[in-house]
Amino acid sequence: MKRIAALFAAFVLARTAAVPFEACCAEKPDISAKAAVVISADTGEIVYSLDPYKKLPMASTTKIMTALLCLESGGLYDEFTVDSEAVRVEGSSMGLQEGDTVTKYALCCGMLLPSGNDAANAAAVRIAGSIGAFVSLMNERAREMGLSRTYFVTPSGLEGEGHGSSAYDMAFLAREALKNEQFRDICSRESMSVSFGAPPYERVLKNTNRLLSMCDGVYGVKTGFTDEAGRCLVSACKRDGRDLICVTLNDRSDWQDHMAMYDYGFGCAETLELQLPADISADTVGGASEKLRLVPENSSLSVTVCGSCAEDFEYTVLRPPFFYAPVKAGDKAGELRISFRGREVRTVPLYAAESIDAFRPEQKKTISDRIKNIFGRLFSR
Repeated sequence: MKRIAALFAAFVLARTAAVPFEACCAEKPDISAKAAVVISADTGEIVYSLDPYKKLPMASTTKIMTALLCLESGGLYDEFTVDSEAVRVEGSSMGLQEGDTVTKYALCCGMLLPSGNDAANAAAVRIAGSIGAFVSLMNERAREMGLSRTYFVTPSGLEGEGHGSSAYDMAFLAREALKNEQFRDICSRESMSVSFGAPPYERVLKNTNRLLSMCDGVYGVKTGFTDEAGRCLVSACKRDGRDLICVTLNDRSDWQDHMAMYDYGFGCAETLELQLPADISADTVGGASEKLRLVPENSSLSVTVCGSCAEDFEYTVLRPPFFYAPVKAGDKAGELRISFRGREVRTVPLYAAESIDAFRPEQKKTISDRIKNIFGRLFSR
């Protein structure tokens, strides 16, 4: 058993079994990238790989991390004046000029669609006070994600000594970023209308990711190019309920290679219907019943897999050690975390399956006795 914090306990319901690193059935595509990978967006399983752990410069796909941190920083629609030094940067731009009024949300659109280096720098200064301080935040987050081959020097992706990542790390960065609904929405747009300027006025930003219109099911994520990095592309695609993420680094034929890798990946990947645990319960205090049944909103969950099975998944219940009555049926009463090989797949809410009335005086056990019994069982395990 695992315990978290003082008021919540995590109960592991199933253990993770060993799974094959890579399993597939079709002939692998011949691609021109220096490094590439296709993973399941749900489990992180590798479906296809070519030097997936090789560290290479990744150009403007760097902005996946920059935009994610910006979206998580809050105050997205607060207007402010851009830092004049930050917007003086070479390369691709969203069109910011000194004295412009903008919002962090507009900067995220400017990063993810036209790949504005000015947007990335302006967001970095606004969030952390300086580009250097923001880069430290980027590297800290990379360590938290376990991106062991990733190191950031700039928020835009312009080259700096040591700036680079691997195809595998970039796929996992995209997997994390796509959990953010605003990030997912922005990077899936072929164009967006945003307002900025001095004074602000509305203008249209166009996405550099041509794959959105070229390949069925593609909904993101980010392009990149520098002379040193070559053409880099991180994309995500969903077909028939199956969800894949694809990355190529230094690839002169990235559009065609991503389409070929998706054809291969969807030919190998499968949809697995996980039956979620139905025997979850919790102790109650001060109620007519001593147990409360907890149920997820849906009895099953569809996940994209390649070579794994239901036994490879782990379920962890996150809930208080006990509940005070009264409890109403349908009240949120915890969460169920579904994991694969130690990686979180999804966390779904748990609800009270029935109502429990408050304590009646004629009941034999007192509330204090009941609490003592619960904690006695909890800490004796």
